[in-house]
Amino acid sequence: MAEPNVITKKDLIQSAKKCIVENGINKLTLKAVAEGAGVTQGTVYYHFKTKEQLMIEIVKDMCETSWEELEEKKKVSKKQGLEWIQAAMKSAYNRNTKGSFYHPLFLSLIVTGLHNDKVKELISELLKYENKSLQQQMEALIGANEFYGLSIEVWSTLMNALIDGLAIQSLMVEDFDAERVFKGLESLFIKQVESVQSYRAEG
Repeated sequence: MAEPNVITKKDLIQSAKKCIVENGINKLTLKAVAEGAGVTQGTVYYHFKTKEQLMIEIVKDMCETSWEELEEKKKVSKKQGLEWIQAAMKSAYNRNTKGSFYHPLFLSLIVTGLHNDKVKELISELLKYENKSLQQQMEALIGANEFYGLSIEVWSTLMNALIDGLAIQSLMVEDFDAERVFKGLESLFIKQVESVQSYRAEG
């Protein structure tokens, strides 16, 4: 077995991303990742036992990087808070543009998870992470109280589910206007947040 310190897991994930960009998801193999990173397959197998595990790590890396970037934009004032919403919607939209491989990978893993308990468990953890991250962002914007009769936790889950649902339409509907839909979602979200902020400021 290859030594673990030959190359980092992060390096291999970057090699895998490059492989997907250059050759497509269907051509992603542990062998291709090894060749792209200039290491032996044994080194790749040390970090990733299966292609599914590698795919999960790619999606997890992209997800965490995205939320870390948004975390830096989180502010408490009204104007800056709305700028965070715009940044979040832009990030979500970018995941749905042609050429982005985040959702094709993510949805492929969901299908795999229907028949693989380990993959299902890991996807579950990723979804919980995203829901919790959005909940924290929303609480910073409007507080932890209910929002139109629903808890912030429920709103966060609904928003993430909505974005994932739009991803399916982006992938499957040839003429789906993702830009228009996400702009509409951004506008709706901002108006709702402004309404709640105004109401709580007056109260």
